[in-house]
Amino acid sequence: MDADQPERTPDGRYIVVKGRRWRATDPEIPEDVAAGLRRHLMAARRGVAVSHRNHDPAAEKLARSRVHAAKVALGERGTPWWEQSLGERRRRWEAGAAELDAAGKPGQPTARQADG
Repeated sequence: MDADQPERTPDGRYIVVKGRRWRATDPEIPEDVAAGLRRHLMAARRGVAVSHRNHDPAAEKLARSRVHAAKVALGERGTPWWEQSLGERRRRWEAGAAELDAAGKPGQPTARQADG
């Protein structure tokens, strides 16, 4: 196992961190797309922390929705990626990446929030 990578369950569906299982990122996501989604995820997590420190519940809600959108696109939330066809998986990560890219900077609403 690569020292930089977390332990994985034998089926590859989960990573193990400090004895706790977490759903692994969909391994079919192209690395450049996955890297972009991880950048969105980390920026959104920073947005959660900043808005929480600033006591700004509206901004925190928006940042948390971006965290969720990134986690779904990565396959770490929502329907398990191993239960989806490759086409469904591709649509999931492409739609998530497009939504997060369109939303722009962290703290801005996602396209779905802006519409509804």
